[in-house]
Amino acid sequence: MKTNELIPRNKYDFKRVEQLKKQPMEKLKPLLPELLEWLQDGNWPVAEPIENVLLNFKEELIPYIRGIFSTNDGCWKYFVLHGLIRKLPDYILKELKADLNRMLNAPTEDEKQEELDDILIELLERVDS
Repeated sequence: MKTNELIPRNKYDFKRVEQLKKQPMEKLKPLLPELLEWLQDGNWPVAEPIENVLLNFKEELIPYIRGIFSTNDGCWKYFVLHGLIRKLPDYILKELKADLNRMLNAPTEDEKQEELDDILIELLERVDS
């Protein structure tokens, strides 16, 4: 199966999500940016199963998460913070601490609209404890 055939075609494409789960991590690494796009709306049925696949990558996710933080898509940031990032180990949160602090203390307009303060405080408390 070609790697591009593993990317879901729609928000109900559980067949491809099941195929993702069976693949070795090395085969999925090039797909990380596309898989993260499926977290843009946490209400999509495939979002949580894809999130669970992504949780296997941990530090490999950091540059891509920072890429999401640099967008103007507050909704995507919201769902990534409340889902994927909340489930990552504390040592990954420590790597993202500066980014989390920036969003809390100097939020962009899209971040203000999504009211991310509560989740940012929760995540930063985990890092500082």
